[in-house]
Amino acid sequence: MKISVIGTGYVGLVAGTCLAESGNDVICVDIDVKKVRRLQKGKSTIFELGLEEYLKKNVSEKRLTFTTSIADAVKKTDVIFLALPTPQSEDGSADLKHVLEAAKEIGRHINGYKVIVDKSTVPVGTADRVSEVIKRETDYEFDVVSNPEFLKEGNAVNDFMKPDRIVVGSRSPRAIKIMQDLFAPFVRTGNPIIVMDERSAEMTKYAANSFLATKISFMNEIANLCEQVGADVDMVRKGIGTDPRVGSQFLFSGVGYGGSCFPKDVSALVKIATEHDYDFKILKEVQEVNKNQRKRFASKIIKHFQGKLKGKKIAIWGLSFKPNTDDIREAPSLAIIHELKKHGAIIYVHDPVALETAKAILGTSVKYFKNNYDSLTGAHALVVVTEWNEFRRPDFARMKSLMKEKVIFDGRNIYDPSVLKDLGFIYYSIGRVPAR
Repeated sequence: MKISVIGTGYVGLVAGTCLAESGNDVICVDIDVKKVRRLQKGKSTIFELGLEEYLKKNVSEKRLTFTTSIADAVKKTDVIFLALPTPQSEDGSADLKHVLEAAKEIGRHINGYKVIVDKSTVPVGTADRVSEVIKRETDYEFDVVSNPEFLKEGNAVNDFMKPDRIVVGSRSPRAIKIMQDLFAPFVRTGNPIIVMDERSAEMTKYAANSFLATKISFMNEIANLCEQVGADVDMVRKGIGTDPRVGSQFLFSGVGYGGSCFPKDVSALVKIATEHDYDFKILKEVQEVNKNQRKRFASKIIKHFQGKLKGKKIAIWGLSFKPNTDDIREAPSLAIIHELKKHGAIIYVHDPVALETAKAILGTSVKYFKNNYDSLTGAHALVVVTEWNEFRRPDFARMKSLMKEKVIFDGRNIYDPSVLKDLGFIYYSIGRVPAR
């Protein structure tokens, strides 16, 4: 098929590249000239496992091209994906400015029947709004489809190529058939293409992310209570995770969720509910628990040093909101660093891939290290915020020789408390019984 993807952010670049990998001719559009030039050379602008390999291959084989011209892309393609940013507004709602501007441009350049696909996470009713904008600009036939993405950062390429389900929101038989044909190569093992109306598809994305965020916040509340009563959250997690009604995923306690999806989508769904006179109390508490979880963790560090953090060197391992991505949007590390700096701490940071993205936000307020051990020289404490694999089995003897004080604050419970105690570390985790 002839496909265009407007927007080469996280979703757009992954979608465009993977659609090209399945044999389609794909044109990706972005207004950022420097970004387009980089992509034209087969160089990825985001870190995502396996993405650059597919990108180089499909650019080389000329199935995947990049341009700044929406007009050119619309005229040459039959299916047009909207993968534009929908940033969170001050009131928590999703800002549709970029989506609606692109819809207007599409309407101006349509030259025949097109399927316009909302791939961005958008509020319920957006497909109708996009359709209205396009109708004002053209007399050609078209259909607007909602096709929410369910990509996990760090595993997005695999998720796109082998989806557990694909949701298509449309009431047009013609558009549904085109979407089914487009995605057929991705569901050869029998995973479903679920067809529903546009508004239900839009709600499905918000419901999925909000439910997963709820599981995370619920488990963090259980972890906090475990600390108070002397229970071990790891044991509790195993005890409830084996129940098929609960499931084992998203039950790990820690410093909370972050990234580009969960915080924004939970806020947007709360806003949608408010606009329809419904008080979504559970989700409001999910947000509050997540926000407080970071402060609670930072308070453990502050309490250990009796509030005297001025001049203390604190090493932070992990800046991205999760492993295998350089995305630090709403990352717990940022909130924790902010709290520690307020108390005068000197912050040394390391992350396997997110140092450059972090510099855009943190600037010169922290010191950056490409090697995790280098960040420990003279450190009064290590704070583990992101559970990168390379942090799971470190050389503890080397760490002891480098650190001024042998204190570890584990925000992801990746170490064994009894092992750390035997090694001579003072060790703090979340919701677990301290080693005796």
